[in-house]
Amino acid sequence: MRIKALLGLSAALLLAGCSSSNELTAAGQQIKFTDTKPAAECQLMGEVTGSQSNWLSGSGGEGSSMRGAANDLRNKAAAMGGNVIYGASSPSQNLLSSFAPLDSKMVGQVYKCP
Repeated sequence: MRIKALLGLSAALLLAGCSSSNELTAAGQQIKFTDTKPAAECQLMGEVTGSQSNWLSGSGGEGSSMRGAANDLRNKAAAMGGNVIYGASSPSQNLLSSFAPLDSKMVGQVYKCP
């Protein structure tokens, strides 16, 4: 009985790891990235961090994990009431990230522009 329970739990964790990407919401799709500082009439809403967990799914390619972090960032910006993300960047990776699939992160400032 214990073996069946452990196998079921293992399968559930494995499937959860495969489907851990952040989906972009309808509101998140409206958020724009920019490298140009928003105009004076834009209101700074705050700084936000988007992340994509890579622990169970493995690194899965940096492109897909960074896309998941960007989607999370856009979704959070939309939830804050913003519509522009300025200066989005990814914190530098360290030596440990070469050996273990750490979370991908992306940080940016959220603005609400007319």
